[in-house]
Amino acid sequence: MNNIKNIKHTTLSKEWATLHRIDYDYQFKTGEWRHVSRECYNRGNGTAILLYNPPKKTVILTRQFRMPIYENNKSEGMSIEACAGAIDSKDNALETIIRETEEEVGYKISTAKQVLTAYTSPGALTEKMYLFVAEYTDEMKVHDGGGLEGENEDIEVLEFQFSDAITMIKNEQIIDAKTIMLLQYAQINKLLE
Repeated sequence: MNNIKNIKHTTLSKEWATLHRIDYDYQFKTGEWRHVSRECYNRGNGTAILLYNPPKKTVILTRQFRMPIYENNKSEGMSIEACAGAIDSKDNALETIIRETEEEVGYKISTAKQVLTAYTSPGALTEKMYLFVAEYTDEMKVHDGGGLEGENEDIEVLEFQFSDAITMIKNEQIIDAKTIMLLQYAQINKLLE
């Protein structure tokens, strides 16, 4: 890109993830160069999975407290989502989601199909999400799930009829972008028909 120069990063916070202020010069379509400043939150990349069971026509989702949602709207702080997790530097997206599936929802899967890749908030986050689907059966459940206590996770595992999950999007009970994308992928591709 020839229309960006003089990029300078200033670290504002380095707690759970890294918050930078990035100052740069950007050349607009008019040809004019302007100095621009943006904040950019870097928490690494993430992965999520929709577990689905065609014979039962069900999906596995989670419910957990999300402080940023609570901060925006207290009544929506308990978020219904697909199983997800941050990708560690030692793992790839597939390895991460296989591990997270067992930790969070208690199902042991050996593989999953990556179906989408997306930035969910590209104006503020560096995070790229790798989205997967995988079939599950009751026999694949190895424990109750719930996440890792050492990571302060308190995850409720939910099994919904797929049609109910779609209705929950329409009723705004499911408002998490990655989960909506995965459920709509399943709907468009008729995974549960």
